[in-house]
Amino acid sequence: MARSEARVLTDRPHRHAKQLAAHLGRRAESTWDEEKGEGSITFPQGTGTLTATEGALLLTLETDAEHLDRLEDVMGRHLVRFGTRDELVVEWRRDTGEAGSTQRGEPA
Repeated sequence: MARSEARVLTDRPHRHAKQLAAHLGRRAESTWDEEKGEGSITFPQGTGTLTATEGALLLTLETDAEHLDRLEDVMGRHLVRFGTRDELVVEWRRDTGEAGSTQRGEPA
């Protein structure tokens, strides 16, 4: 399994994680525990985890290497769209040390 992680700076990590889990939960199995600040999204190709911390939302993906680009894009693109006002940037880092993909909002 390949692994990729992103640390997304935000003042509202709980809110963004909850939105992401709820939205992607329409097409994948998802959970969100507000009290723990943790959740997961189970895609047919792999699993994503969401962890709200002070000032950041931590995203982790585990999947076969061939699906990593696609799942990074799905999670990152939707999160950036929800956080347009906060100008979120999602920069993935692979467990191999390589940079993954980056998602960011379009400048106004």
